Amino acid sequence: MGRPLKTPPPYPIAGVDRALRAAAILQTEGSATVSQIADRLGIARSSAHRLLAMLVYRDFAVQDEDRRYRAGPVLEPAAPSGSLVPRLRAAALPHLRRIVDLLGETANLAVRTGDTARFIAGAECRRALRVGSREGMVFPAHRTTAGLLLLAGLSAGELEEVYAAGRYRDRPADRPDLARLRTELDRLRRSGFAVNKERSERGLTAVGVPVRDRDGTALAGLSVSMPSARYDPHRLRSLVAALSTAARALEGDLAGDR
Repeated sequence: MGRPLKTPPPYPIAGVDRALRAAAILQTEGSATVSQIADRLGIARSSAHRLLAMLVYRDFAVQDEDRRYRAGPVLEPAAPSGSLVPRLRAAALPHLRRIVDLLGETANLAVRTGDTARFIAGAECRRALRVGSREGMVFPAHRTTAGLLLLAGLSAGELEEVYAAGRYRDRPADRPDLARLRTELDRLRRSGFAVNKERSERGLTAVGVPVRDRDGTALAGLSVSMPSARYDPHRLRSLVAALSTAARALEGDLAGDR
């Protein structure tokens, strides 16, 4: 059966959610100040300080001499090695917000790590019925729009390595059907975009395009997500056009930032 689709809990605990999001920020981006965490989570500095103090107590975070917080021993094995994620996020946020203003739906940016896709930035729309930001969440790459876009950039050998059978010895149901996946990725390469209809979460449909480096390598997936009940296939062309325009603008910003 594989991993079940993610479903929000019926009684979410806001404090726990904020703590987990803060931990994900430190794990993904390396470090942050109290003010940065407060701004990202939309809470007061005093609340952010208490939250970070608890993460330090439980070894999810440590505080440096310059008073910045970074991933602690519990999170260090998955800590990123470079500065790409913070740069991508900072450059992407203005474009994500413009996508929300233009399309009226939530926008996200995700990167791939092995066989998973990690959402590193998001901007929510203001509709009552909406998809929330997925920032900090991790999904199987083959179940997400961004993950598929990034898997499509791999060679046949690289794809085989990502999904080597030996890595799934203890969880064989989590390994996708590679023949079917290759067919899907070939189709995606030709079209230049991906559509995810309830593969990662029930009731959610997403459309995405890749964000590329100067050499054409796919760095991230830029997507817009909406309740499936509001998805109209007749809008697909306009959604892809808006996302593609934003992706090219983001690529230009990243190139100019070097």
